[in-house]
Amino acid sequence: MHEIRPGQSIELLKELHILTREGKMNQDSRRKLKQVYHLYQFIEPFLKEIAAEHGELHVVDHGAGKSYLGFILYDLFFKELEDASRIYGIETREELVEKSRRLAERLGFLGMSFLNLSVAESIESEQLPARIDLVTALHACDTATDDAIAFGLKKQARFMVLVPCCQAEVAGVLRKNKSKALADGALSELWRHALHTREFGSHVTNVLRCLQLEANGYHVSVTELVGWEHSMKNELIVATYKDRPQPRAIARLDEVLQTLGLEEMRPRFCNSP
Repeated sequence: MHEIRPGQSIELLKELHILTREGKMNQDSRRKLKQVYHLYQFIEPFLKEIAAEHGELHVVDHGAGKSYLGFILYDLFFKELEDASRIYGIETREELVEKSRRLAERLGFLGMSFLNLSVAESIESEQLPARIDLVTALHACDTATDDAIAFGLKKQARFMVLVPCCQAEVAGVLRKNKSKALADGALSELWRHALHTREFGSHVTNVLRCLQLEANGYHVSVTELVGWEHSMKNELIVATYKDRPQPRAIARLDEVLQTLGLEEMRPRFCNSP
């Protein structure tokens, strides 16, 4: 089991079904663990930086699902801390929240909280601290990544680390307006075919997310999480708050929406905290 990091709880990996009860790992589990470990490598320096500045850490995992990422973060970094640092998993599916709560209690991970909240509720909830240091979202489906960004913007989170998953909303608007776009010019050939509409819509969504973050004062970098052979949902967006909104990003965001006939998406991507 050379793939498992030193200090990693074998019991946790079994509970997350990454390891079988016999301690074995299949190819799918190996890919899943590799993705989470790669993401941890990006997040760990941020955690160390925040801990050096503030002491205790406040991390929010939005669209947490089964909380693979939150549990791994806690196991590798948080469980050795002797302060009030805490990871909050935000998830709208109550059954997953309850399951994560039971697992955290069983493992003695006392610095983890799991909240059954919508994004709007999480922004206003008194169950979360005023200062949020880092927001994560790993393969949060459809608009859940946008929810994580909206939360991070409102809280002015120091860091956001996002791995978007499928997002059909922009593709749906492109599809709806396709006839008019085809009549207006050749640019719409980029999404004329159904497959291209889906893929182009996904790409445009992440471009708009990056511009939105830059427009709200974040420095943004985009890279691959792991090799494409491990996951097709492989884009990693890392945003660091600099409190320097970029006028160029604001203008470009508006221009992209207008050029692609996505004006109705303006409320989602042009919002400010």
